[in-house]
Amino acid sequence: MAEVILFAALPVSADEFRARALHWAAQQPYCAYFESNDLAYPHGTFERLLAVADAADAAPGSLADLQAWLQQAAQGPRCGFVTYDVKNEIEKLHSRHFDGLQWPALHFFAPKTWLCWQPDGVEIHGRTAGVLAAILATVLPADTAPPVGPMRPRLLKNEYLAAVEAIREDILDGEVYELNLCQEFYAENVPLEPVDTFLRLNAASPTPFAGFYKWQDRYLLCASPERFLQKKGPQLISQPIKGTIRRGTTAVEDAQLREQLRHDEKERAENLMIVDLVRNDLARVAQPGTVRVPELFGLYPFRHVWQMISTVEAELRPGVDVVDMLRATFPMGSMTGAPKIRAMQLIEQYERTKRGLYSGSLGYIWPDGEFEFNVVIRSLQYRADTGYLSFQVGSAITYDSDPQREYDECLLKARAMLEVLGAEVAR
Repeated sequence: MAEVILFAALPVSADEFRARALHWAAQQPYCAYFESNDLAYPHGTFERLLAVADAADAAPGSLADLQAWLQQAAQGPRCGFVTYDVKNEIEKLHSRHFDGLQWPALHFFAPKTWLCWQPDGVEIHGRTAGVLAAILATVLPADTAPPVGPMRPRLLKNEYLAAVEAIREDILDGEVYELNLCQEFYAENVPLEPVDTFLRLNAASPTPFAGFYKWQDRYLLCASPERFLQKKGPQLISQPIKGTIRRGTTAVEDAQLREQLRHDEKERAENLMIVDLVRNDLARVAQPGTVRVPELFGLYPFRHVWQMISTVEAELRPGVDVVDMLRATFPMGSMTGAPKIRAMQLIEQYERTKRGLYSGSLGYIWPDGEFEFNVVIRSLQYRADTGYLSFQVGSAITYDSDPQREYDECLLKARAMLEVLGAEVAR
């Protein structure tokens, strides 16, 4: 039975309790936190959920293992991530680039304790004895984070610009219609407090699919605005984001930029191509005739950017499980391009870093089979034992792409992360 804690009965504020709870959880071997920031979003957001587990429990390391593991009985959510490199299990692909983080291909755990937030309090489930006292006894660190030095690019700017031009030639040659090109910025030997940094990132860039994950000494600090896949009842929903423009400094400029994005033919073409790809992916697990697009080219405001978001939904065929759905739809089209397999082959050719958890997915699966997964973008990744700190950003390249404009879009997406780190991109 859950232990119910009312915020009014706590000796600290609700926000401080949440910070203490996350610092407490990050001391455990496995920790997952999902944050909605109370934002309105079509079809909902992440539930505010915190889960922890011991390291002794066996965890799946592949989609095949995950399918069998999920058939075991569970009382609470299964929490975990799927890295971009699970593509190598789904298709005949490979990844041989540098990897400074070395996440497992995927990881899920069944929590021993999990906390579910409600409007007026929090519920503690599973192993509850001593949890509230341990959280309240957790001391918050002093906010004295030193600024991080310059974040170095794995792909130099001139190399990135040349790659965009080469991809435009690939498009002209009929290899792909669109390709999502990403680049890594990194620093080494960085002393970082992961929880405090995540909380500051979340405050600087609140998003509906934010999350924090600890696996051994690796940390994901995620401020994602994008839903990958949601299942509620028999309905499956995907909401790809393609189309970005900065927010204005005044209400008038902001409205002008919103309309500029709405009528940008390049951005609309990018979005439409990925919507078509997602429709085809969902059709592989959907009942015939049920795939539809209830919203095309929706415009949604975030702290630093406007995003163009479309919604694709379908009714699932009976007997289809979560692993079947992942095999049909992963990696998400918004992070690959179209056609998907050729785009992923070219991504390996042009990028210089193994994507790993970036452009993968973080989420949770309930015992009834309902689930929510995000797209891991706008995220910091940190390896505490080596001090390796990394983030990746990217944009969709089409034949109409201007290399400098694409580079500027990458830096726009990096803005909140750089501000939180007190860092600059090395020139």
